[in-house]
Amino acid sequence: MSFSIALAGKGGTGKTTISGLLVKYLTLKGKIPVLAVDADSNANLNEVLGLKVIETLGNAREEMKKGVVPGGMTKDVFMSMKLEEAIVEASGHDLVVMGQPEGAGCYCAANTLLTGFLERLVDNYPYIVIDNEAGMEHISRLTTKNVDILLIVSDTSRRGLQAAIRISELAKHLNIGVGQSYIIINRCKEEPSDEILNIIKDAGVRFAGSIPEDKTLYEYDLNGLPTIDMPVDNSMVKAVFEIFDRIIK
Repeated sequence: MSFSIALAGKGGTGKTTISGLLVKYLTLKGKIPVLAVDADSNANLNEVLGLKVIETLGNAREEMKKGVVPGGMTKDVFMSMKLEEAIVEASGHDLVVMGQPEGAGCYCAANTLLTGFLERLVDNYPYIVIDNEAGMEHISRLTTKNVDILLIVSDTSRRGLQAAIRISELAKHLNIGVGQSYIIINRCKEEPSDEILNIIKDAGVRFAGSIPEDKTLYEYDLNGLPTIDMPVDNSMVKAVFEIFDRIIK
């Protein structure tokens, strides 16, 4: 059975960067193959991983809904072919991009095929990393469910921390099968204060650790370089890996 780790948080907290570094961590630890799932409608996990995306699951679903199926081919076979094309392969890990959300009309048949495909796909991977869209919509729509670890990324602001706590509370309320929830505080200029740690503790969420603000990350982003290529002795990468060492067995 696959071990799944989902990342959530409000926009701009750096969860996609951390998702990419999680894929790097699992790959270096030999926990392969890893399936990276970009469930953000504003998909950019591929840029962090340095991969080019040609097809998305959303595009495949749209084409089937519109009846763009070659003659002599069943919808099931067509959908399976398109979904296979949506898998981007790399060394030690693969990427699947969910794509844009559904438009108007009925997607029942396409969604049934898509769900069945994903269920078969995940069985091929011992570890799955899911980069979710910002906010709580993915949880309220139950697109994040039955995950072993939910990593909620916050920045150093009180608003960011409150958003992270609300995401944790919503996950509990919806009873979506999250094994353990953790909060990570990203882009720290100093260690979190006792006040911050007490807020997290009082909310009943585990604190996974903090990640320092990093100039190298900014330079990689500015120059369009894949974050996954950042050196392992970088201060941010080391901090992220130490967190993963503590929570992933």
